[in-house]
Amino acid sequence: MAKTVVITGLGATTPIGGDVPTSWANALVGTSGARSLTEDWVQKWDLPVTFAARTAVPAADVLSRSEIKRNDPSAQFALVASREAWKDAGLDQAEIDHDRLGVSYATGIGGVNTLLDAWDVLREKGPRRVLPMTVPMLMPNASAGVLSLEFKARAAARTPVSACASGTEALAIGQEMIRSGQADVVIAGGCEAAIHPITIASFASMQALSRRNDDPASASRPYDLDRDGFVMGEGAGTLILESEEHAKARGARIYAELAGTAITSDAFHITAPDAEGLGATRALRATMVDGGFTAEDVVHVNAHATSTPVGDIPESVALRIAFGDHMDNVAVSATKSQTGHLLGGAGAVEAVFSVLALVDHKAPVTINLDRQDPAVNLDVVTGTPRVIKDGVAVSNSFGFGGHNAVAAFRTY
Repeated sequence: MAKTVVITGLGATTPIGGDVPTSWANALVGTSGARSLTEDWVQKWDLPVTFAARTAVPAADVLSRSEIKRNDPSAQFALVASREAWKDAGLDQAEIDHDRLGVSYATGIGGVNTLLDAWDVLREKGPRRVLPMTVPMLMPNASAGVLSLEFKARAAARTPVSACASGTEALAIGQEMIRSGQADVVIAGGCEAAIHPITIASFASMQALSRRNDDPASASRPYDLDRDGFVMGEGAGTLILESEEHAKARGARIYAELAGTAITSDAFHITAPDAEGLGATRALRATMVDGGFTAEDVVHVNAHATSTPVGDIPESVALRIAFGDHMDNVAVSATKSQTGHLLGGAGAVEAVFSVLALVDHKAPVTINLDRQDPAVNLDVVTGTPRVIKDGVAVSNSFGFGGHNAVAAFRTY
């Protein structure tokens, strides 16, 4: 019989809060983390998009100077979120079996700031001035490696890199590590720090970013008829996954059960989702099978809902197919309307929100939804948080490359 996997610790640094309590409080009232960018490079490159959702609390305000110097911003965020989650779980370094402690930590892009900064140094000052830590800082698995060193996690350190599905895939991998008996505890999550002129220019070139430069706070508007693209965000989310047996043995507080996960692929287009939502539908159905629940058990969905004209509709189609008429009774939240899109960190942060929705019996609000697209047949939470009952909360993540990942959490 597969082991039950539970959540015992939560951590996050997001555009709407430097920790979980602040981020969650702001998610409930509807706070936008989008702001105009003030860096010199915005004007230097005459970027078509001049805003993004930076973390509310810079990592430099939390970490030491040496930690900032030796880690890419993405790994910095991973450290901040994971230290909070570790403390929240009440874990003790002296008591845990480090051979049974794992890491499953994702990113969509990795150390892009480190890579491009090093390229600038090479061009301007020559190869001898490129820092020796450049490769360890830029590699996508840097965050997982840094966390494994920080917490002496020796069971495994895994790094899924599946665009915007990465953070949720990390949860699936962590769940399997515990179910298979490889680990008792897994530090799972995702991070991203990709607000850079090259990424903004690239996403803007493909018409993926909102261009509401005059009003950043209202730019991310999932499901709204006037949506025109997503808002770049940054940050990290961490969940401490633990076998129920291990958690109970140490008297841990349990937030919720990670009931089921699933991963599928569209095999349709490198960036566009399957318009019929077939891959997402299969992921949702497989999650129900994996978690042993039915559509009628679902009380809340934290949707992927990025605010792109094309992307928002297939997900709503998939939810309707997978959960049928019961979707009329499901409170749907699109928290990217507040945080922006954290890419590889999105699924992890939204998983944190999904868990807290079950704990507090409140579904967070979707902001900037003034006129809901009639093609989106969902009951979206706006204005004030929606009271929800015990049950299952589903978190969806879909990424370029046709990656689909779903995680379902059950009231414990």
